[in-house]
Amino acid sequence: MAKPLLAPAIASAGLVLLAGILLQGGGLAASLVLWLAINVLITASFRFVTLIGELNFAVAGFVGLGAYMAGVGTVTLQWPFLLALAASAVFAGLVSLVFGYITLRAKGPYFMLISFAFTEVVRMIYTKTEAIGGSSGMVGIFPPAYLEDYFPAVVVAVVLALLWALWFIEKSDFGKVLVAIRNNDAIVETVGINVHLTKVLCLAVSSFVAGIAGALLAFSNNVISPGDFGFLLAVYALAYLKVGGESHILGAMIGAIVLTLLGQFALSFGPYEHIFYGAAIVVSVLLMPGGLIGLDRCFRKRAPRLTAAAKPQA
Repeated sequence: MAKPLLAPAIASAGLVLLAGILLQGGGLAASLVLWLAINVLITASFRFVTLIGELNFAVAGFVGLGAYMAGVGTVTLQWPFLLALAASAVFAGLVSLVFGYITLRAKGPYFMLISFAFTEVVRMIYTKTEAIGGSSGMVGIFPPAYLEDYFPAVVVAVVLALLWALWFIEKSDFGKVLVAIRNNDAIVETVGINVHLTKVLCLAVSSFVAGIAGALLAFSNNVISPGDFGFLLAVYALAYLKVGGESHILGAMIGAIVLTLLGQFALSFGPYEHIFYGAAIVVSVLLMPGGLIGLDRCFRKRAPRLTAAAKPQA
């Protein structure tokens, strides 16, 4: 097991080192890397709940909970960076346990609608709560001075570590149970596994990661507002996942990176920017049902056929 993991581990360490060297001191490139890394993490969090067959539009709400917890911890309570980061993850995870226990008996479009409503309710709470800035949001959420020059590298390192953690959980026995629930939860129930509790734990893992993504977003932007954590954040995550592909965690990474970069071009569309993401989902579903990572599999299937067709007939 160690040998197959050696190359990815070296590559991950290399990415962190490269980010630390090239992005020291900030700038446009550093800001872009921060957005790429955070979008990848949010998409991976969104994808994790698809293992049980659900679309979790509440991910935007949990990202917001993490961001506001980081803001309160840093600005109001003067907590150190690591404590604020951990508190953001734990807070989002604990809220998700309550939310999931109440709502995850619903399935499919019913859960999707409930999760959408949760995001909008939480956003309205931010708007109406003056203690956290109300509709104006919170300002002054800065990373510690000793990390400021290397913060993009820190974010890349945290994101890579969490992606590794999600991948290991998915490949574990617990992850196999999640996939089995997606395929047929009734059969899983018959072997003595508590399906409802397992779904709740799945949502908690996803929300724990989403909370960290929210905290990193807050520290990266230095300013947060309720509008940052609305329904569209979950729509973007869905677009990234559909374009990249749902079958592997690499799909979340590739889709988020490709669409975030293309999104810089879409900014020139002005108010039509959101149409760009909707079109990306439609094109992906119609022409690339497996996403970008599914293209390789498609080509590998076609290659033997093309080779056989090219052989001269005896």
